[in-house]
Amino acid sequence: MELDGARLAVLAAISWPAPPPGYGPWEQMAYNVADGMRRRGLDVTLFATGNSRFAGKLVSVVPVGLNEDPALNGDVFTALHVSELFRRANEFDLINNHLDWKPLTYALASNSPPVVTTVHGFSSPQILAAYYAAAARSFYCSISNADRDPGLDYLATTYNGIDPSEFTFRPTAGEYLCFLGRFHPEKGTHLAIEIARRAGVRLKIAAIPQDDAYFRECVLPFIDGDGVEFLGAVEREARNELLGNALALVHMTTRPERFGLTMIEAMACGTPVLGARMGAIPEIVVDGVTGFLCAEVDEAVAKVPQLSRLDRRACRTHVEREFSVDRMIDRYADAFARALELKIPPPPTEERLRARRHDWWDRPMAYTEIPPKPKALGFE
Repeated sequence: MELDGARLAVLAAISWPAPPPGYGPWEQMAYNVADGMRRRGLDVTLFATGNSRFAGKLVSVVPVGLNEDPALNGDVFTALHVSELFRRANEFDLINNHLDWKPLTYALASNSPPVVTTVHGFSSPQILAAYYAAAARSFYCSISNADRDPGLDYLATTYNGIDPSEFTFRPTAGEYLCFLGRFHPEKGTHLAIEIARRAGVRLKIAAIPQDDAYFRECVLPFIDGDGVEFLGAVEREARNELLGNALALVHMTTRPERFGLTMIEAMACGTPVLGARMGAIPEIVVDGVTGFLCAEVDEAVAKVPQLSRLDRRACRTHVEREFSVDRMIDRYADAFARALELKIPPPPTEERLRARRHDWWDRPMAYTEIPPKPKALGFE
């Protein structure tokens, strides 16, 4: 089915504006989809914060991102944000949801046009109840093959994409490792510290706070401004500089990665990735070409001396071919066309129904590695 002229509503997260000035992967991807589809001739309305920047139609019920003004009630404004879209649902031919499970409850209670939900990651096992319940009303797209629940049918895998032109390619390897993301045990900042220190290489950390106890116990004791440097949050050009001038990005997560946007941002700069061999990382990083996949810290330490030998042009080319915005929009265009053709998702197979666990509240979400206390890192 042709998409030309189709009326598309894109529902963004509202923790940050779209596009965000720095961190904000869900907002960034919603913006990329909205802008990419607008450039391909669709009539696109982006539901986002009032300070978002979008060349198409913008609808907002909250003036700024929830993380930008602590006085804003997140529960209230998220509900108003979602309800505003569904109040106007008959104005659209298709809805693309980037706001997790809450919009699914509205879809269940309305006669909205087809809904395609991009699953950016299940925040907890408990929310699977909403995804299972709404499977008859919403199509699902995953952002990697690894991040799929066996109880759900998926329309497509729509890998995240970036605009490579926003990242400066640097052909020469830098001398430091970098960590970019958020302070949380699953992101493995403590492992990046251990790898850098054991390899005798400086580490630059740029991250936003999330788990204060983890930061105080497993990260802060090793920040000395020299071997381990903390830059705070970095935005736009500072982010570009940090990634482009690095020897590698360390992405040794302790829980299977859903996608990992910072990996393609680093590779767009020509910077390889030292990543964990689990989750979506093997789908993003070509082992021995655009970085190295490691099962444990010892293996990662051993790979550090080999990082400078990798072809940084191959890193950039890999992103341009597989993870550009245009390539992402190709995937979404196919998924959207299929959703418009089908109108409603097909019934789940018996295999899917058998895979739907009804004890989701007891599902383990344990880390593959327990974040060690500072002394356990082996440093004096």
